[in-house]
Amino acid sequence: MAQVSEEREDRVDATGDEPAGAPGTPGAADAGTPATPEFPGTAGAAPAGEAAGPATSRTGETGPVAASPAAGAASATGEADRLSAAGTPAVEIPAAGTAPEVKKASKAGRNLPAAIGVGLLLGAAIIVSLLTVRFLFIGIIAIAIAVGTFEFAGVLRRVADTKVAMIPVLVGGQAMIWLAWPFGREGALTAFVLTVLACLLWRLPGGAKGYLRDISASTFAAAYLPLFGAFAAMLVPPSDGVGRVLTFLIGVVASDTGGYIAGVLGGKHPMAPTISPKKTWEGFGGSLVGGVVAGALTLSLLLDGHVWQGVIFGVAIVLTATLGDLVESLIKRDLGVKDMGTLLPGHGGIMDRLDSLLPSAVVSWLLLSAFVPLG
Repeated sequence: MAQVSEEREDRVDATGDEPAGAPGTPGAADAGTPATPEFPGTAGAAPAGEAAGPATSRTGETGPVAASPAAGAASATGEADRLSAAGTPAVEIPAAGTAPEVKKASKAGRNLPAAIGVGLLLGAAIIVSLLTVRFLFIGIIAIAIAVGTFEFAGVLRRVADTKVAMIPVLVGGQAMIWLAWPFGREGALTAFVLTVLACLLWRLPGGAKGYLRDISASTFAAAYLPLFGAFAAMLVPPSDGVGRVLTFLIGVVASDTGGYIAGVLGGKHPMAPTISPKKTWEGFGGSLVGGVVAGALTLSLLLDGHVWQGVIFGVAIVLTATLGDLVESLIKRDLGVKDMGTLLPGHGGIMDRLDSLLPSAVVSWLLLSAFVPLG
């Protein structure tokens, strides 16, 4: 009833009409509570389950009125009807004891059908490139790295007023990836060093203000995106390159999928609540199961390696994929953004899909080179 009185007062303030006092209505002393200042001569609500003092009805009859939720709802409805009849729009008053309906958020945390559809399309494009002309996969890497660089530089410019040297990073990034094809890590590292030098020179005309900040961001962008991506490109040239790429990709996908399913179904203990609140230890356990099973199967079946090597490979991929995810979550939290882009429905941007792949590409190349001799 107190809530109804407050809402009634709000409506009176809105319409400017002062309610007429009912003669013969008992004062505050009859009800045991002080009268409401805005409505002199009216009594406060009686405690639930007790009878209020006699009240005068609209027909002039006086009698006891029970103070109950139903009576409160009826009174509120009658008030709304009287205001409506007077030409004032009626305000809908929720019945006593009811709470506004709150829409439950999906535990998935994303548009799951869109995410699955986009993931299947990307997977199909990669498989087709590998099973037809495997070097097309290097082109897919180059495109993804270029788009990711645009996304990353755009976010830095918008929210942190930091300017990445776009031309040197884009051109140098492509050089790292394509030079890794014939020249391996020597070609990628040489292109990286030249890219950093170009960034230093490119930023000179901009003056001293923000120079170190911009150069640091440009160097980080060149290392985090194209240099790491070049290690994925180095998996392609060997004669068993298709198997190496699939082992790398299946390991990361299995880790992400296992962690996602386990986290959604039973995630209760946050792994890093200040960095990524939705990442849980239960999800990490699911990642370990998925990554180890995938590593053991792919390395033994696709590359003629040993099962124990696949287990080590799976654990390493889970660790680097999880680390990559946490690193990008920390970057986004520092910048105050949810996603790096909006290109992929249900996923965010290209950068949001590369977070676990980029560091895992480096570890995949190192371990596969050690476990399986180059063919």
